[in-house]
Amino acid sequence: MKCDIVLAGVGGQGILSIAAVLGRAALEQGLHIKQAEVHGMAQRGGAVQSHFRMSAEAVASDVIPFGQADLILSMEPMEALRYLPWLKKEGWVVSNNQPVDNIAAYPDLTSVHAALQALPHHLLFDGVSVATEYGSSRALNMAMLGAASPFVPLAVEVVEQSIREQFAHKDGQVIQANLDVFRAARALALQNMPQTA
Repeated sequence: MKCDIVLAGVGGQGILSIAAVLGRAALEQGLHIKQAEVHGMAQRGGAVQSHFRMSAEAVASDVIPFGQADLILSMEPMEALRYLPWLKKEGWVVSNNQPVDNIAAYPDLTSVHAALQALPHHLLFDGVSVATEYGSSRALNMAMLGAASPFVPLAVEVVEQSIREQFAHKDGQVIQANLDVFRAARALALQNMPQTA
């Protein structure tokens, strides 16, 4: 088993928390992991990305080669497009459908959505609405992790335990909100899975 994931978004969207949850869960299942991240622009709302690699065998490099990612998990639709060169032919893109309009020349959203919908394996997901309805708008990252979880070869119960551990320093309501959002997003993603899944 091997799975390479590009996590993408902008500063403040919780990309590194997703990587931490995945890392804990993968280690709990006895997998080898490597992670690389770029978050120097995070405080200014700039691009943030993380390469997350897990495998039953040792992983030599923490950077995913072009054309080798199994999954792009993006918190923002334009950021999903930015990392398409890393995606393998049969790989999946799971992206939040709502933009972070943080640049003056943000492309037309209809065109961005159309570009993602033209991909053979994609799931464009309303993570903001799910997070807000089922827990907290601040749990968008857990909504998107839930939506992508059908494409990640980790046991759901182990991922949920990892979420508990990630937010253990928070109060119980925060932990429960993140779990509720993850579960709701996963259920909706499974219910609306594209036929090519």
